[in-house]
Amino acid sequence: MSFSSKVKGEICRYIEISKEEALAEISAIMKVSGTIGFSGKGLSFKITTENPASARHIFTILKDYFDIHSKLLVKKSNSLKKNNIYMVLIEEDMGVRELLKETGIFKEVDDVLTIDYTIEPEMVKTEELKRAYIRGAFIGGGSISNPEKTYHLEFVTHSEEYAIQLCKLINSFGLSSKVIQRKNSHIIYIKEGEQIVDLLNIVGAHTSLLELENIRIMKEMRNNVNRLVNCETANLSKTVNAAVRQVESIKLIQSTIGLQRLPKNLREVAELRLSYPDESLKELGEMLNPPVGKSGINHRLRKIEKIAEEVRSGNY
Repeated sequence: MSFSSKVKGEICRYIEISKEEALAEISAIMKVSGTIGFSGKGLSFKITTENPASARHIFTILKDYFDIHSKLLVKKSNSLKKNNIYMVLIEEDMGVRELLKETGIFKEVDDVLTIDYTIEPEMVKTEELKRAYIRGAFIGGGSISNPEKTYHLEFVTHSEEYAIQLCKLINSFGLSSKVIQRKNSHIIYIKEGEQIVDLLNIVGAHTSLLELENIRIMKEMRNNVNRLVNCETANLSKTVNAAVRQVESIKLIQSTIGLQRLPKNLREVAELRLSYPDESLKELGEMLNPPVGKSGINHRLRKIEKIAEEVRSGNY
């Protein structure tokens, strides 16, 4: 089961809600994933989803809160890679017209019936109703990627105006969702892991939230370990390269002017470095009598390298 299906399965267990919350939720579901139909049998409305938990939840909400006994249909997929399509169908004699008016999709002005796919302010007048509405929008058109791979949560809508409204509603909780167009759809998306956690909290997916937090912590720990290893590898590489360069400089001096030409303090360090090419600066310093600190050894080796450079250029 995908992480997205887990989240939907969890939030679809919300059935102990108020009638107002149920109305906000079903309104969002219908506006995100529903289509109006007209036929010889009259008006109908179809909600389509690939998630069986979502389909059962929509069917239950309609029955328990609106006394609508809808039809639950399954369209089998011929492809092994594609999921079945679940359709919740509400027909004329089931009360679809009244439901469309109640959810704000149908509006009657001066005896003229219009279709409205905006968010009714009355639907989201309290924080609980806002949460219910966003939950419905996720059930109807939301998805979340596998957090092991990437952080991405989105809502797919078919109206730019509606997408902007839903984006503002989500951002009223302090989030920073954005809207983009993808072909004929308008997408509200969030890409930051911490903000996705906050949105899961808003819709009530607390178990999924904890799972995502655990994944985030493990990924952060792995990244920190990798950064540390990379840093230590880089430092080790620099140390090895410096030691090789120092030995080459000392051997050049030895084969040209001779180490005896160096001042005593530099000659001691040069001889130690030749004898112990793999030792650290700290360890070289501890071999001297009296001992010399790491910075002191580094200073002397730099002087030796400078002398070697002068020997190479014929200026010594």
